[in-house]
Formats: sequence, structure tokens, C-alpha cells
Amino acid sequence: MDLDLKGKSIIVTGGGSNIGRGIVLAFAVEGANITIGDIDTEQAQKTADFAMQMGAASTQVVKTDVTQLDQVQAMFKTAVDKFGGVDVLVNNVGWDQLMFFTQTTPEFWQKVIQINYVGVLNCTKTALEVMIPRNAGAIVSISSDASRQGEPREAVYGGVKAAINSFMKTVAKENGRYGIRCNVVCPGVTIPSTSDEVGGSSMWVDAGSMFTPEQLEKVTKSLPLRKVGRPQDIANAVAFLSSSKVAGHVTGQVLSVSGGYSMIG
Repeated sequence: MDLDLKGKSIIVTGGGSNIGRGIVLAFAVEGANITIGDIDTEQAQKTADFAMQMGAASTQVVKTDVTQLDQVQAMFKTAVDKFGGVDVLVNNVGWDQLMFFTQTTPEFWQKVIQINYVGVLNCTKTALEVMIPRNAGAIVSISSDASRQGEPREAVYGGVKAAINSFMKTVAKENGRYGIRCNVVCPGVTIPSTSDEVGGSSMWVDAGSMFTPEQLEKVTKSLPLRKVGRPQDIANAVAFLSSSKVAGHVTGQVLSVSGGYSMIG
């Protein structure tokens, strides 16, 4: 299906690895112009080069720490200067380490909040400044199914992701008058298929620190679909929500893409 994303200007934060990489490649197949904002420019450039092979109209990589507003603003300026505007923002950057809340520290809390939430605030504010004058745009934020039902070892992360869900609903209500749609995708356990899909800064660089093989098998068996997610599963949902052609009447929604881990009506 043609999603009418050809030639659109797309920003994907954390687009070098895992889910972000899958999202970039999904837009590439649609022929979009893609800006990847990432702190790992080496891995991001590998993804950008592959995206060109997959059909992207154009790609560029901008070194960006989303916790720093000035760097986010510079990333958007680079996208606007090259592509004439920004049609879609995907807030994908995320980070966590699995541990029980009693094992965490205030320093850990702040890192999770800064990367996962403040980064979304910085990018969304800057995106709206670009999109509102054009009376058009789509923002998709990657949350987590840990935000929808409590998940052991993800207390701080799940709480922050729940904040993103609420924030995006509010932004959708405030800015729908400008033709801007804002939605959320909540992955469940989503793992890269190969080590080539992750860079050195990815939390999946040491997959064993996230899940032991036994834990992963247990998770897989617990899901209704009996399989964990792959980056392309999330990317398909993001591409759908980014398309005004097929999702033009969808805003303020939180969509779980998790193999049935959560089923919220």
C-alpha cells in the first residue's frame, strides 16, 4: 500500500539501532527524506547508507543528544534547511537497565527521565514550532507496554513512558486545530535480529544483560502470539500512524505492538 510518504521530510531520533533502525528503513521503502538524529553517528551512518539502498530519497545524519535543547534545535534546522520542513517526527530514543526499584539510585532515575522524557519534550516542542505554521504534521512517540501495566525491573522506565502517553494525548488535543496528529506506539519486548542492527551506545549491545536465554524463552511462551517483537513490527505501526493518507483521522492514540502482552480496551 502506498502511504503517500514519498518525498516527505522525516526525523527519527535514535535511528541508528534496533527499533529506530527498523523505523528508518520502513520510511526508506516509502521513498522519504530522512534525518537521523543520534549520538552514535557511526552506527547511524550505516543505517543511513542502507536506507538509501532500500529506496530513501535522501538521508542525513546529525549528531544529536536529545536531552540538550540546543542540539535538538540544530537537528531540526538541518532538516528544514535541506528538505524544506519537517512532516513527521518520530521520538524513538530510549534507554533503560533492568533492575528492581530498590536497586536503583537517584542518578539512575535522572538518566532515565532525561533520555526518555526530557528528550521527547525537547523534540516535540521544536517540532511544533516547525509544524504549526504549516498547519500539518505528525508526531509519533515510542513508549512501552511497561507503561500500560506494571512490569518488574522497569519501575522508573515504565513510569516515565506512562508520562509520555499522557503528554502525547494532551499535545494531540492542543494542536489538532493545526492539523497536527500525535500518537504513541508501545512495543513489548523487541529485540534486534542480528548484532549488526545495534551500535555501541545501544542498550542492546549486550543482549545478555537484558534477558538471559531462559528469561527470553519464558517471555516468548507467555505471549499470546508466542513470539517476541522485531524492529520491523514496530516500524510498520509507526509508518501507518505517520501517514495522513491512511491514518489521517487518528490522533491521541496509544497503540500496543507487543504480541498481545497487554490488551487494553
